[in-house]
Amino acid sequence: MEKNNLDISFSEGDEDALCHAINIYGQKLLRYCHNILCDYSEAQDAVQITFIKAYEKRKSFKTGTSLSSWLYKIAYNTCIDLIRKKRLLFFLPDTHQSTHQDDFICDDLKKALLSLKPADRALVFSRVIDEKSYSDLEQIYQCSAATLRKRYERAKKKLAKSLKESNSYYLRLEDKKWIMIMMKKL
Repeated sequence: MEKNNLDISFSEGDEDALCHAINIYGQKLLRYCHNILCDYSEAQDAVQITFIKAYEKRKSFKTGTSLSSWLYKIAYNTCIDLIRKKRLLFFLPDTHQSTHQDDFICDDLKKALLSLKPADRALVFSRVIDEKSYSDLEQIYQCSAATLRKRYERAKKKLAKSLKESNSYYLRLEDKKWIMIMMKKL
């Protein structure tokens, strides 16, 4: 199914189009959500919620816009909602201990990513792993490209500083190389 046909079919409620969209964007959104939330099981939940919301709101999808950007925007908002919910639950008594060990992010990178705001984690991931253009990111984050470039540069510097402080091994690698090495380990 071509991209334009998928956009039209999806907005009309075609269930095959939903399955096709899940096949195309599911893994990418999972990586994206995982890097925002830094928790694999929460990322899986976020992707499921994203596709449910997208399907429920498919009539509001405007043909001619990017289905990918629309899904990333929903995923971003879903992750932010989950983070807010987690903060609220933080103040409640802990009745459930998580034993899930499949986070797929090394501890140094996880710590460094958590030093960033969720919006900055999402932006760094979008630029580095998904190689999204600033024009795509404008649609997702509803900010100007110039604002996103500046936020990205600041987030990249903060991430680099955090990674350098957390592990002396990375001090020996070239500046850009070690960020890419760490991000590619995902």
